[in-house]
Amino acid sequence: MASNKWSRNTGRKNRNSVFSCIRQGQIRSESRSKAFAGLDIMGKVEKYISDGIARKGGLLFALIDPVDYKAPAEAIAAGAAAGEGGADIVLIGGSMGAQGELLDSVTKGIKEKVNVPVVLFPGNISTVTKYADAVYFMSLLNSRNPYWISQAQMLAAPSVRKMGLEALPVGYIVISPGGTVGWVGDVNLVPRDKPSIAAALALSAEMTGSRLVLTDCGSNPKDGHMPLEMVSAVSKALTIPYIAAGGIRTPEQAASVIAAGAGAVQVGTALEKGGDTKKKVAEFVRAIREAGKKKA
Repeated sequence: MASNKWSRNTGRKNRNSVFSCIRQGQIRSESRSKAFAGLDIMGKVEKYISDGIARKGGLLFALIDPVDYKAPAEAIAAGAAAGEGGADIVLIGGSMGAQGELLDSVTKGIKEKVNVPVVLFPGNISTVTKYADAVYFMSLLNSRNPYWISQAQMLAAPSVRKMGLEALPVGYIVISPGGTVGWVGDVNLVPRDKPSIAAALALSAEMTGSRLVLTDCGSNPKDGHMPLEMVSAVSKALTIPYIAAGGIRTPEQAASVIAAGAGAVQVGTALEKGGDTKKKVAEFVRAIREAGKKKA
């Protein structure tokens, strides 16, 4: 059971007490920097990700999109199998259709069966549920539409806080060809042969407060995952966890992306194409761990 292990309000009480004392004048101005310096702003899931990358060298995030399964029970079974196979995080979402009762039932069902964090990968402000442990609180940095950069976040923030979800501050960058997310998000796609642009966007994410960066070239792109040169450039630009997604179809490809510098790979489509999900996930995890050890 994950509900107790992944308590969602970690750190908030300490943060609120510091902010309250500052507002009330109980912490003098010269002492404020010391107060914030000792404040751990990471929530439990974020710390789990950061520590996991440091210890293991590479993590696997298994994405379950409820819309892609014939019935909620199938999506729940896939999520449970991913957890049993060793996935470090089970992500749920990806489509704007993954919302309401469907999202609630699948998230709750998976959470009851796994012992790793269950994290939402939202397609819009309606694709959240209180049954998860955390949510990618994303800003789509290279969108042409300010809605996806900051307005959706403003609209969703009160609900995320009310639900008690841990918000993971993610800078989201979409690489060509972009797929559906590129079209829906009105994205100025990063060309695959321009690693310096991806690296600069990633660095800007870190400098403006994101504590994780996610690059994504869309679901099942015909040209495969983003070039390893780009993965390496993004990784070298960052001091925060870096997640690579899109087009990672085999354990060998996952290992190469980790070796190039990513801290985690996010895999969805490769797990949906029939067969033994638990076995597939275990093969991905084994390859990722081996690549991660070589990085250390």
